Amino acid sequence: MNELVERLSRNDHPVEVNRPDKTPASLKSRIDLGYIHVLFSDTGTEIGIQLDKKKCDLTKANFEKASGKVHLEGCITLNYDKVRCIADINLKDLKGTGHLQPVDEAEYASIVNVK
Repeated sequence: MNELVERLSRNDHPVEVNRPDKTPASLKSRIDLGYIHVLFSDTGTEIGIQLDKKKCDLTKANFEKASGKVHLEGCITLNYDKVRCIADINLKDLKGTGHLQPVDEAEYASIVNVK
């Protein structure tokens, strides 16, 4: 496993979402599209993940009032390693914690629709 992937898989790290804008409405639009960017602020690593909507939880979020939290999960290949990104984001400041989790080929393919 790649050193960066291993480091980001060990425990939770500070993360934020800030694309295309750092607003709850922008985050909601990206969630609706099924693809978001997550920045691991302690390493400066920004990744774009395809969301696994079955594993995401938006029930504690109020995007209009910028309150509550969202739980987001999705996959990416980072430095040749297939991983799931798991992040919990506070809508007040769009910051939270997250980590990576290695996944096997079958799980990865089921999320990103690889044939």
